Amino acid sequence: MRDALVTEYRKLVTTRLWWMLLIVMVCYLAFVAAAISASFTLVDPPDGGPPPMAGEDAAKAVYSVVNGIGYVFPLVIGSLAMTTEFRHQTITQSLLVGPDRTRFLLAKLVSVVPIGLLAGVVAVLATVAGGAPLLEWQGDGAMLGDADVIAALLLGVVVIALWAIIGVAFGTLVPNQVAAIVIILAFTQFVEPVARLVLAQFDGTSRVASFLPGGAADSVLGASFFGDPSSLDLLPRWAGALVLLAYAAAFVVAGRLTTLRRDIG
Repeated sequence: MRDALVTEYRKLVTTRLWWMLLIVMVCYLAFVAAAISASFTLVDPPDGGPPPMAGEDAAKAVYSVVNGIGYVFPLVIGSLAMTTEFRHQTITQSLLVGPDRTRFLLAKLVSVVPIGLLAGVVAVLATVAGGAPLLEWQGDGAMLGDADVIAALLLGVVVIALWAIIGVAFGTLVPNQVAAIVIILAFTQFVEPVARLVLAQFDGTSRVASFLPGGAADSVLGASFFGDPSSLDLLPRWAGALVLLAYAAAFVVAGRLTTLRRDIG
């Protein structure tokens, strides 16, 4: 197993695409965090009313961008770790060296964890760098000494790593690289945000939004840039983590029973 882990890790880190995605992620998250921070601190609310969020709630909402916007990047990185094998047909050589397909899949899942954690640290730092200055200058403070805010930031690192694992699992289920990336982009940037906004409008469906992947991850953080956590009816942190793990497990099992069960030549 150790040799398989080392091999899969080397495959991942010797490509340029993952760190290019990290650079794009840094710029994107810093910009979006700054924009949301500005909406809380520089834009006057209509009719002279109170700002939509302030203090700790505003800070956590800004920093939650690391998941709400940023989760597309670790998903793509994780999916590429698997789909590249099929696109370039290196899957054949990989399985000739180690024919145990379950071990191959587990090695893929574990090998992406260090990259996922690195992406999480980079994403959190970029989000704080983009959002904290305006919160400190024009708002009630960046709240970087607040225990709940620090907890949300640390959990953001963990959540990004989980997204990378889910990306590998999804890439196993959808091995076509173009299809996998298109589905990830469409779901994360359009389908889920719209679904969460629509479901949150009704009392009977607001809880359902928390079981969507992004909603579960926001539950782990305990914050969301979609609005006040109390109005979004988020799950407890432990439940959100279990939902994310359930998505990963479902994709892994489905991928192992379909894609990795077929003849590969």
